[in-house]
Amino acid sequence: MKLDTSSYYPKSPLDDDPELNGSAPVQPEPVADNSVVTETEEVTVAFDSADGTPAPEITPLPDNSFFTKLSHVLSWVLVPMLMPVYGVILAFGLSILAFTGFGVRLAFTAVVIAFNVAIPAIIVLLLKRIGIVKDVGLNNREERFIPFLVCILCLVGTAIFMRYKMAPMWLVMFFYGGAAAGVVEVIVNRWWKISVHAAGVAGIVALLLHMLMEDYCAPATEVWLIISVALAGLLGSARIWLGRHTLMQVLAGYAVGFCAVFFTTMIGA
Repeated sequence: MKLDTSSYYPKSPLDDDPELNGSAPVQPEPVADNSVVTETEEVTVAFDSADGTPAPEITPLPDNSFFTKLSHVLSWVLVPMLMPVYGVILAFGLSILAFTGFGVRLAFTAVVIAFNVAIPAIIVLLLKRIGIVKDVGLNNREERFIPFLVCILCLVGTAIFMRYKMAPMWLVMFFYGGAAAGVVEVIVNRWWKISVHAAGVAGIVALLLHMLMEDYCAPATEVWLIISVALAGLLGSARIWLGRHTLMQVLAGYAVGFCAVFFTTMIGA
């Protein structure tokens, strides 16, 4: 007997279909074997464009690859906080400051480490502990403002200390140049993730180039300049390889770091 559904569903022409009302057996339509998909199967096809061209398969880069490990090592060995330390070591080893005593070199280097490594590192760890910073590498653009501001103030404090201790003006301006680059980075970082690693290593290149222009510099200065340029290239490539920055972000970092340090040291010449 046919179920009367007219009281709660609209009348449909299918009600009179003998195959649906039970008066005739339902014959399943033949299905090709290659088009059968079970309920548990899921088919996903990616397309490059609307014309139906299948997208090529992308093999993810393994995290333990040699280049990935090397890129991480370069990123930490040449972290921006260490650039002031490397700069003062090179200045005391390759310039007229090489004639100062070992105790003086050690004291100045310790002050630079305290201002530009210890203080920023403690601040970043505290920010991470209270939840403002999630990554000590500061790879998130939104988390960079406070650490960048701290680093700028530390660079200015280092420059004031160097000036008070009668260091050469070009060395004083090296730290002011780093602070100037930091200000530009803070401003740009509001809209764009510029590479601070690239800016830091480019500042070292600018410092060595200026030292070559001084009245006295050690013969090894040219060698160190070539090494610093090579390391700058490797570091920029590493940041791109790790996916931290694009090529343009790295090039912008080079430009900001080099120009800020080179032109400020020229003012102090």
